[in-house]
Amino acid sequence: MDRMTARDGVGLGATIRAWRERLSPSSVGLPSGPGRRAAGLRREELAERAGVSVDYVVRLEQGRATTPSAQVVASLADALHLSSAERDHLHRLAGLAPPDAGVVPDTIPPGIRRVVDRLGDVAVAVFAADWQLLWWNPGWAALLGDPALAPPELRNFARERFPVGTDRVRIALWPVLVRDGHTSDLAIVSDLRRAAGRFPHDARLAELIHVLVTGNEVFARLWASGTVGAHREDRKRVEHPAAGAVEVDCDVLTDGDAELKIVILSAASGAANEAAFRLALSARAAVGTPAAGA
Repeated sequence: MDRMTARDGVGLGATIRAWRERLSPSSVGLPSGPGRRAAGLRREELAERAGVSVDYVVRLEQGRATTPSAQVVASLADALHLSSAERDHLHRLAGLAPPDAGVVPDTIPPGIRRVVDRLGDVAVAVFAADWQLLWWNPGWAALLGDPALAPPELRNFARERFPVGTDRVRIALWPVLVRDGHTSDLAIVSDLRRAAGRFPHDARLAELIHVLVTGNEVFARLWASGTVGAHREDRKRVEHPAAGAVEVDCDVLTDGDAELKIVILSAASGAANEAAFRLALSARAAVGTPAAGA
């Protein structure tokens, strides 16, 4: 049987059968007259469309064949008219990595944009999988300074944390101190290593890693360690020009396959911190940061 049994309705065989039975014959150019007893496509019809034997389709659906090749899975996905999300799911059920273009997505899905647009009382930014800054809200610009003042190609958090030569990339305009610099640095390097495995054909990511490995000794040493992890949370102190020292909690959420990073900065516990945080967010005009994000 496959990793989940045929009886549970969610394993490889059960899923193929469900998709076969939902596909109308007319949608693939077959007659759908009253003489048909099978719901959806017959196994013989799926086998012919996918270029495999009927016996193999039977064994897949019964859970007796559990490791189809990537070529067979791709053929089944085409024959079953699967969406891209369903195609990826079929690959995972077969124990295979989903096919993709291998490049880092820079598009923020509408649902994510709706969520971050509603987070008005915190500082929020969205980064791509390679820590390229894609979007920020007015609170982010007020707390850290407006990233629009930096060229778009230099709005990269990893480049800021691991400077190369005299090139000082600035996502934040004011000084930002982290509680545990080594752990934070290691998490960023680990993020990039995982992204390199997830998006092996992305030229921007490859160039970023090359620049940092050859130009920053700290990054090169951490990269050589081979650690793979994720950047999830941190405590930072922002030296704000109007509010003074502001302690913030940094939480990082990751969005699915695109691995977008949603970074949320909120006031650390304590009334004084909360007051300083609110002062920083309200002091935008005093420090000259525009009200709108990217």
